[in-house]
Parts: sequence; C-alpha cells; structure tokens
Amino acid sequence: MNKTVALHTLGCKLNFSETSTLSRLLEQEGFAKIAFDEVADVYVINTCSVTENADKECRQLVRRIQRKAPEAMVVITGCYAQLKPKEIATIPGVDLVLGAAEKFNITEHLRNIVKGDAAKICSCDIEEVNTFTAAYSLNDRTRTFLKVQDGCDYNCAFCTIPQARGKSRSDSISNVIGNVQALAAQGVKEVVLTGVNLGDFGKGIHGGRKKEESFFELVQALDDTPGMERYRISSIEPNLLTNEIVEFVSNSKRFMPHFHIPLQSGSNKILAMMRRRYKREDYAERVGLIKTLMPHCSIGVDVIVGFPGETDEDFATTFDFLHSLDISYLHVFTYSERANTAALDISPVIPVSVRNERNKVLRNLSYRKLQYFTGHYRGEIRKVLFEGQQKNGMMEGYTDNYIKITAPYQAGKANTVVEWMV
Repeated sequence: MNKTVALHTLGCKLNFSETSTLSRLLEQEGFAKIAFDEVADVYVINTCSVTENADKECRQLVRRIQRKAPEAMVVITGCYAQLKPKEIATIPGVDLVLGAAEKFNITEHLRNIVKGDAAKICSCDIEEVNTFTAAYSLNDRTRTFLKVQDGCDYNCAFCTIPQARGKSRSDSISNVIGNVQALAAQGVKEVVLTGVNLGDFGKGIHGGRKKEESFFELVQALDDTPGMERYRISSIEPNLLTNEIVEFVSNSKRFMPHFHIPLQSGSNKILAMMRRRYKREDYAERVGLIKTLMPHCSIGVDVIVGFPGETDEDFATTFDFLHSLDISYLHVFTYSERANTAALDISPVIPVSVRNERNKVLRNLSYRKLQYFTGHYRGEIRKVLFEGQQKNGMMEGYTDNYIKITAPYQAGKANTVVEWMV
C-alpha cells in the first residue's frame, strides 16, 4: 500500500506554490496525498517566519501531530526551517529539517531517514543558495500561483526574508512561458505571478548577478503568449512598479486591473527607519497614475503598525495618508521582533497593546475602503472567473478588478470567465 503524506502551508502565496510543487514531487514518488487532519505516514509543514505567530503555529502543529500520529514522520521546511534549524530540531516529534537549498530534494531525504533517530538537519549557509526552482500551486484551483522569482537583495530593517531565502534570483522568461503553456493545457484560466521581490525579476538567471531580463519584458512576453486568459501581478514594490508597467497593464487584455503594492508606513520618517526605497510622495504618485489610467483598478496595500519609534503622530500620519489614497483594501501586519534585524536597535519599542490597537484601527479603515470600492461597481456587468469548488451550494469567483462574487453553484460556469452583474 502507498505511504500517505499530508502537507500544510504557513505564510505567503509563494509558500503555497512551493507546497503544491512538493506535493507533486511526493506523489510522483508514490505517496498518496491526504488531508492534514487525517492520520498520515508523513507530514510536511512548509513554514513562514515573517511573524512570531508563524513560528508558534509551527510548534503547535507538530504537537497536534504527535498526539494524533506519534509514529508519523514529520518534515519541516520553509523560512523558519532555514533561519532556526537547530531550534526546530529540538521540537519533540520533528524528524527532518530542510533548509532553502534542500526542500525540493525532499523525496531523496525521506528515503534515508528512520523514525526515532535524532532530527536530521539538511541546511546550508543562505549565501550558498543561488539556484532557482520553479513552483506553482495546482489544487483544483482555477487560479494558479506561479513562482517566477525568489530571494531579495533589499535590507529592510524589519525583515528576515533575505536571511531565509537568499539573494534575488529568477526563472528565465522562456521557462516561465513554458510553465504557463503547461498550466493552460491543464485547464488553468488565471496565473498569479509571485515572488519575494517580483519587480526584481531578471536577476540571478544562470547564477549571474546582473539583470539579464526585466519584469516588464516578462509581462510583455506573457501578454503575447496565447492560451492563458488572465494574469495578475501578486505584489510589487512601489519603486519597481514603473510607469511603463502600469501603462502596459492599462492596455492589456490579459493582465487584470489589480495591483498589490506594499507601503508599510505613510510616514517618511518611519519609511527611512525601515530602510524602504521610496517616500510617501512616490507612492501617492504611483496610485495616482494607476487610477488615472484605470479608474476601475483594485489596489491592495501592505502596512505595518507598531514599528519601533512609531509615535501616535506617525501613526496618525499613516492613517490620514491611507485615508486620502484611492485604494481598495489593506493587509495590516502588526510589527513583530525578528532576530538579527536592524529594527531591534531602534527605540522606543511600542507596547504590544498599542500595536494591536493600531492594527484594529487600520483593519476598520480597510473594511470601509473595500465597502466603498465594491459599492462603486454594484449593478455593473464585469467579467468574473468562477472557481471550480462549491461551498454549501455556492460558488466563488473574482471580477477582473478583484471584487469577490458569491453565487449559487452552476456547474457550467465553474472555471469559466462569464459576464456577471456585481
């Protein structure tokens, strides 16, 4: 009988694409994939380490597995595994810790470990990680997250991702096109381009450090490739979202009018302390250009509250700035101390209760922004791509400009782009 494997993802869309790829590698090796809450022979947890909460969640999941399936093999990979392999190896029940360079060799490692031995760590110095492995999510999903870039050369004061994923490196445009064509052949209708620093695409191809291709060239090439109906750009730094990209998307038939642009703070003082590479004025200019060319475009924003040194006045500046911008929704993150980051040397530290209160205020603003944006299109006909799954007799999909639509399930409309009244 085939061995069973259950996988769980913590964190970002990039992690989802990588977990899906790990799943396919294991299935090719003869493993039968089952749900994470079932009793499996092997459990794989793909971790995140953006917040302390993600670390905590990993430990809780391992404890749950221990209670449910004490004989199972437990593999931990992902960012937390690269940053703190020894810490993870001490968690009772963990058998294998795979760092950034080894995660895609999972099948080989599983052949060589025995339950009950001390946890085996397969990791290396992140400086040595310079290869790129393409990955994509494909779980009966209409939309697929396709990884085209990995790593980051920025040194933002709050972030451990360069330590966890290494230098910026990319797939080649020709490989990306090949993957897109393969996905289209499997019936996928929408690809979401993902990466750690997506706008930096083109660096590190063939192990080189120079930019050989650009993200704009990738966007142009994909727009010219027949077969895929829709594309989205998952998240792109404001300093790398060029006018030419915005203008191109505004005229594209395949790239959706939807951007997700990290801001992190509306205060120039805090942006400088965070070591971000733009000012609030640059950000406002980006949003202004997008809304001039595509008034219907959805714009999502990442923002961090409670960064060290963020006074009440700084927070009010951020709130007012976000309030004034023509944006659609926010992803609000509460600042979390991370080892070996420059932010640890900045004071004063903001009390956790204040951080949580600020988070609540911005989530409330996000709710109002989304209601306003969605309300603006009520009664309009827009193109919606409905997903294949049904939940309680209902189906979900997204308009071109990322408004979520829920409707009674109709099999004929699943995985199809249809004209629909918002």
